[in-house]
Amino acid sequence: MSRIKNAFANKAKIAYLTAGDGGGVEQSAAYFLALVQGGVNLLEVGIPYSDPVADGPVIQAAMERALAANTTVESSLEIVAKIRAKSEVAMILFTYYNPIQDDLAGFLTRAKQAGADGVLIVDLPYEESANYRYICKYLGLAPINVIAPSTSKARMKTVLAGLDQGFVYYACQKGTTGTRDGLPADLPAQIAAIREASSLPVAVGFGIANSAMVEQILALADGCVVGSYLVKQLANQISPDQLTALTKDLYHVA
Repeated sequence: MSRIKNAFANKAKIAYLTAGDGGGVEQSAAYFLALVQGGVNLLEVGIPYSDPVADGPVIQAAMERALAANTTVESSLEIVAKIRAKSEVAMILFTYYNPIQDDLAGFLTRAKQAGADGVLIVDLPYEESANYRYICKYLGLAPINVIAPSTSKARMKTVLAGLDQGFVYYACQKGTTGTRDGLPADLPAQIAAIREASSLPVAVGFGIANSAMVEQILALADGCVVGSYLVKQLANQISPDQLTALTKDLYHVA
């Protein structure tokens, strides 16, 4: 069983942090491993980029901190390798296209070698993704697709057709990343529509801000993604041990 399939075998608890945020390669790896200690079974490792248009102010600030600490694509992969040396947790890389476009095949190859299980390119249109999907298939990496509230059923079927690796990421809120006060009323219907279009597990993210929201999502979907809420804690300079405790509370892990 692949690491991603294993994560979804009993509800995937997914967490995002920006690589290099929190104090360089070693400290960043320690924060990711703290999430695993807190019960997270799938990590999203964000590659910092100077113009993260899909992200809200919390993750934008994290990317600025990471870039100020001289975090690059290569040091992000070094963080992945350090995590992999200590854990069999599933990992996907979350990136914009610009930082990797000049050497896409090389990047994907090095990502696989570092221990990544999949890649999510947030701003690469499906119509321009054939080469990316081909390379992922060749390497055994899962290309993770994002579905938005505005995505039509016909579009879902087109984007998700033929995919047999990874999962579908449903960004359940409109706009950029960032915590919200509640979940949208159409969430059950949207998850049902995705399941009609694909047999892959469905993870829901965007705006998840507390354990009650996590519980609601895991009752409906196959996985829950928490990002900005956790990134905000690093901005407050909490320790890895404190992050572990907070994550356990968030996901109700004993």
